[in-house]
Amino acid sequence: MADILVYSEQLSTAKELAYQAKEFAGALGLGTSAAVLGPDSAAKASELAAVGADKIYVSEDAALADLPVDVVAEALAQIAKEADATYVLVGSTRLGKELTGRLAQKLDAGAATDVNAMEVADGALLCSHYSFGGATVARETIDTPVKVFAVMPKTFEITTPTAGAGEVITPALSLADSPVKLVSKREKEGESVNLEGAANLVCIGRGFGAKEDIALANQLCEAFGAELGCTKSLCDWEWLPEARLVGLSGAKTKPNLYISVGISGQVQHTVGIGTAKIIAAINKDEKALMFGAADYGIVGDLYEVVPVLTEKLKAL
Repeated sequence: MADILVYSEQLSTAKELAYQAKEFAGALGLGTSAAVLGPDSAAKASELAAVGADKIYVSEDAALADLPVDVVAEALAQIAKEADATYVLVGSTRLGKELTGRLAQKLDAGAATDVNAMEVADGALLCSHYSFGGATVARETIDTPVKVFAVMPKTFEITTPTAGAGEVITPALSLADSPVKLVSKREKEGESVNLEGAANLVCIGRGFGAKEDIALANQLCEAFGAELGCTKSLCDWEWLPEARLVGLSGAKTKPNLYISVGISGQVQHTVGIGTAKIIAAINKDEKALMFGAADYGIVGDLYEVVPVLTEKLKAL
């Protein structure tokens, strides 16, 4: 039986893909496989089986030690052929974006990247992703025999998983060491923040008149346990680091609650929060585009609204 094969070096994303692949496979009459590569892979197999994988291909080959993208692509290509994979779903992480093109070339497959929605339509998988700088959404299918999709993390939500058969397979891979050698690693300077995983998110924009006023937003974040994000302007002004950027050039988020403060609502930012469960906006301009995307809105001066909202939240 042909399979849907899933892979991501991030276990949480791999589990999301395996969970959704189980549903897609049932609709398409396919099996569900997952690949786990690199050190300590065997320990992760049971977690993928628990969310739907029928077969888990595990390789701890020495050539995969640091997950060099060229070697990972070759390993996945060999596994995809062994699994007779019709579809390959890859996590659209930093590594996954590059991996997708390399893998598609090796499989002579069509590919779509930064996918943020998928569904079964007319007996095939149809994907959606932003196009024209986020101004529109493209809906596409791939017509090559093998199809590769790079899917954004948190596109799928694990709700009621059904365990797969969980057969662990150790493929006999033929892998050469990468000609690119890792010399050293060092921590990136600046803040470390996971906006993609934030349950609640407050984003701020040019409505703030001075850098020191960001303290108001930090107090709001603290009041209800949110991460702080921003628009590109605030990064350009060096008020906040790029790690805080949400939008086309930054993080694509999926919080339970997103609050926009002083943001006009240009598409370059809203593509990063379009899948939030609840969107609220605070802006003194009642015609701000952000209100068009919001479930709830407050028309008012942020310097008056935010302190009041913060105090109300603290009182809960």
